[in-house]
Amino acid sequence: MNKTELKEFLDAKVIQYNRPDFITSDPIQIPHLFSKKEDIEIAGFLTATIAWGNRKSIINNANKMMDLLEHAPYDFVLNHQEQDLEALLPFVHRTFNGTDFITFIKALQHIYKNHQGLEAVFSNINNHNSLQGAIHQFKRVFFEIEHLPRTQKHVSDPLKNSAAKRINMYLRWMVRNDQTGVDFGIWKSISPSYLSCPLDVHSGNVARKLGILTRKQNDAKALLELDTALRKLDPKDPVKYDFALFGLGVFEGF
Repeated sequence: MNKTELKEFLDAKVIQYNRPDFITSDPIQIPHLFSKKEDIEIAGFLTATIAWGNRKSIINNANKMMDLLEHAPYDFVLNHQEQDLEALLPFVHRTFNGTDFITFIKALQHIYKNHQGLEAVFSNINNHNSLQGAIHQFKRVFFEIEHLPRTQKHVSDPLKNSAAKRINMYLRWMVRNDQTGVDFGIWKSISPSYLSCPLDVHSGNVARKLGILTRKQNDAKALLELDTALRKLDPKDPVKYDFALFGLGVFEGF
């Protein structure tokens, strides 16, 4: 395929998959349970944090998280007492355990009380081509509170060569307004043009088959290569192609 044919093919796949029925099988359904901005962004962040492995398991465990937060994540984050956190201890999703969950709640409280909330922290962009530096800064702020070293692995750092798939997916959810009701577009201070594709096994394999990614590892260098290609196809909304790459990989076995 030449560039024009590739763009037409991928644009058609975006239309096919970036639609409301996508929500029913995707972890993005969890933040869609809420209408308040802070509830959406906290539910989204916690869901994205555990978004690896089996999708059904991710959705089930993210629902358990919301149960434990009494279906009021922002209120719980802001107003919990120390004894309220004990109920979170039995939680586990793969290597993310109750201790990690409690640390995340405390870190989120720190961000809302001392840093004007999640959007404000991610909006601190020093590189106007990418949010990868902002993700690095976010991790630094997130772990300003007392924490166990083990919990740090649950927030990726692009400056340590991570593709940061889960945080990039989360940022797509919050920043991108797709007009179809899948992505939320509630963070107005960040341009969708800065977003990076959530690079995982599926999107990476499809991108390689289409010739828009050559690097074999799914790391920060591969992400830069993929972002560069996708921004040439649509500079204003490059991560819409995540729907095409993911859909082709997961639903079509491309």
